[in-house]
Amino acid sequence: MNPNPKYEALLTYLKQLDRVVLAFSGGVDSTFLLRAAKEALGDNLKAVTILSPYIPKWEIEEAKELVGELGVDYEIIEAPLIDSIKFNPEDRCYLCKTAVFSMIKENAARGGYKYVIDGTNFDDIQDYRPGLKALGELGVKSPLRDCELTKAEIRSLSKELGLPTWDKPPYACLLTRIPYGNELKVEDFEKIERAETYMMDLGFRAIRVRCHGDLARIEVGRSDRSRLFDEELMDQISEKLKEFGFRYVSLDLAGYKTGSLNAAIGVGVTG
Repeated sequence: MNPNPKYEALLTYLKQLDRVVLAFSGGVDSTFLLRAAKEALGDNLKAVTILSPYIPKWEIEEAKELVGELGVDYEIIEAPLIDSIKFNPEDRCYLCKTAVFSMIKENAARGGYKYVIDGTNFDDIQDYRPGLKALGELGVKSPLRDCELTKAEIRSLSKELGLPTWDKPPYACLLTRIPYGNELKVEDFEKIERAETYMMDLGFRAIRVRCHGDLARIEVGRSDRSRLFDEELMDQISEKLKEFGFRYVSLDLAGYKTGSLNAAIGVGVTG
């Protein structure tokens, strides 16, 4: 890879942290940060992934593979669905991040690691992301944000580094598929995950299946909407999602839009 001033600044930043635990999801940002941290810190790096009912199983498996390829010390921490978000409050991201990153901080302290870092990038500070408040309160560092690396730059550098995630579509936890104020149920997460996995297997890259009780509202990328006008495919998808537990299956005519469920509280956020 050709020298890049921001990448070099990131390596310098990371070296100053000495020993770190990285909260690793397997997404574009955290994979890029994992690669850079491995280069900067070597064995003074540990990756931690959260295993929770609202994290898809396929995402956990992908995270395992990525960490294994980079040869980083790794641990999966099980995190239950906490009582404070049981009814999906508007501040659920803040409450969830506070609980999860407190667990990661405790894990880091037991292992003698000085800092916890995460993959928040420079663009994220422009979004509605209440979880960032929790990270700040807990002293979690965000090297990509601090070094002003944007999503586009991270994708470009990831491609140069040969990382398989460079063009991975954005993906958020399954909490974002359920409207605020609705009770969170493990069985809903399971049917959402099965539905989205099925749609991805059909070749839909940007896909969200929003869960409104027993109704599934499918959002696909604008370039994929025309594919769903095939009656045979619509019947196939409807039948399959009903097998997964939905009673009704609908298509959002506007297509995939980040944070579509946040319209109810007057904000927008990736999810």
